[in-house]
Amino acid sequence: MSSSKKGGARVTRNTLKTAARLLKYVTVGYKVPFIIVIFCILMCSVSTISVSLSLRFLLDDYIIPLIGNANPDFTELYKALAVLACIFVLGVIASFIYSRMMVVIGQGVLKKVRDEMFEHMQTLPIRYFDQNTNGSIMSLYTNDTDTLRQMINQSIPQVLMSSFTIVVTFISMVALSPILTLLAVVVILLMILIARFVGGNSGKYFIRQQVDLANITGYVEEHMNGQKVIKVFNHESKTKQEFDELNEKLYESASTAHTFASMMAPIIGNMGNLQFVLTAVFGGILSVAGIGGITLGIMASYLQFTRSFTQPFMQISQQFNSIIMALAGAERIFNMIDEEPETDDGYVTLVNAKWNSDGTLTECSERTGIWAWKHPHQADGTVTYTELKGDVRFFDMSFGYTPDHMVLHDLSLYAKPGQKLAFVGSTGAGKTTITNLINRFYDVQDGKIRYDGININKIKKTDLRHSLGIVLQDTHLFTGTIKENIRYGKLDATDGEVYAAARLAHADQFIQMLPNGYDTMLTSDGEELSQGQRQLLAIARAAIADPPVLILDEATSSIDTRTERIVQEGMDNLMRGRTVFVIAHRLSTIRNSDAIMVLEHGRIIERGTHEDLLALKGTYYALYTGKLELD
Repeated sequence: MSSSKKGGARVTRNTLKTAARLLKYVTVGYKVPFIIVIFCILMCSVSTISVSLSLRFLLDDYIIPLIGNANPDFTELYKALAVLACIFVLGVIASFIYSRMMVVIGQGVLKKVRDEMFEHMQTLPIRYFDQNTNGSIMSLYTNDTDTLRQMINQSIPQVLMSSFTIVVTFISMVALSPILTLLAVVVILLMILIARFVGGNSGKYFIRQQVDLANITGYVEEHMNGQKVIKVFNHESKTKQEFDELNEKLYESASTAHTFASMMAPIIGNMGNLQFVLTAVFGGILSVAGIGGITLGIMASYLQFTRSFTQPFMQISQQFNSIIMALAGAERIFNMIDEEPETDDGYVTLVNAKWNSDGTLTECSERTGIWAWKHPHQADGTVTYTELKGDVRFFDMSFGYTPDHMVLHDLSLYAKPGQKLAFVGSTGAGKTTITNLINRFYDVQDGKIRYDGININKIKKTDLRHSLGIVLQDTHLFTGTIKENIRYGKLDATDGEVYAAARLAHADQFIQMLPNGYDTMLTSDGEELSQGQRQLLAIARAAIADPPVLILDEATSSIDTRTERIVQEGMDNLMRGRTVFVIAHRLSTIRNSDAIMVLEHGRIIERGTHEDLLALKGTYYALYTGKLELD
């Protein structure tokens, strides 16, 4: 029981913390407009209360004195009604102003939140995207931000309006009759207790609803992309069953949340009706008994205030669903914004350089085609320059994505400048993990990787990745022209460099056959092209970057055998003079490698040239001759 209470307290603290943080976006970014909004809402609240308050004065001071008068003078009554009309007009104007301003504030806050989310997302490590589905992340930008829009545009103004109305109404009720107000206080306390109980349960399930909604969004997004695979393997029934299970969870959390939230309005409404009846009976008795100086006007106003007093509570309860959903969504958004960004404590940078007459390197501002690592030494304050050659070495390296599951064990290897290293092994052997470590998508737990003699942990990640080119098995093309997609490897590349890179990758031929050539628009990850054509564009993108080190992760996996021979020529041109790491299932593509590493369970079990490994007649020999197949 105690643990449950602690959990509820934690949810409450988190919710309050989230609400305060969300409110900062409004108060800090739109301080003056928000003050104007509050003032206008207060004006609306006062104009609404004036209706109830005016009943007392209209009855006691203007209408009742005119009853039975042979020649009634309505001048004062007309003046009072004119004043009341002016108050109504001011209330209408104030309502229009704050409604328009809240739209501007709401859209501005959403823009700022989305900007922060996307900007922070660019700083997150690859690990975050490995642990969260695309659909779950997209849900932050769609479902969760939409709940914020509803709360800021509708719920916040309504809650402020209702809160002001409650305060002003209570003050007016005390001024009219302190005795009758005691009865109202008892009912208010009951309302607060019920709202706290129902609201606490509703909030808990609304948080679950947002999580379940993100899960189902991620599932739908994943299976939309894999629809062909589902149909090929007749997996429709299993997919439907899994979706039904996720949908059932969402149904249960959403229905429970809305059930608790929907209980608020009828409970508060019926309590308001009860208060109205009790006030009428109790007030009538006091009026007849002459206690408290309750007149007909006071009684009429007070009963109207009784209605006005419970109405704001009902309005707040009606907005309760939106508020809790928005806070649950905001909590998920802030969790993403609070994710630790990718750390980078490197201080060695990549600079343009030129050779001095004495054979030393020096930094320069113009592009010379020569790159050097600028290495400041903190011990003595000196700076040394090391030419970027592409010498990559692994020393006793071990790594695991989680501490209890190591993927690589005591790995040592080297790739001299211009050498081509190939990795062969079954799925899960650690081939792609090696390339992830070279890029510093992940950092090694034990051992070292040296790049041109420098520990890569000392090199800034942006500079390190600038020196690397990578072609992945799964290509990704952005919405834009073919020219823009190739230029993604070098944003300031000229058209001539784009064409040269395409010819090098043997992509120029199919591009020229397209209706608009290099200006052909690509959408939806280049679905207009074949998988092989997309792979060629990815190779061209790497070619235009002109890096000293290339990483080819199944780069020709989606290309047919005939096209592969053509592309291999381009690849050979691209790889000439560069350090290349190749992961390939097609062993024919790595025969000319300087060294081939056969991996198994994160360890190198064989290494050597193609001829050496064939002569060894081990695992590589069995793979090459077809006696053993890769998983």
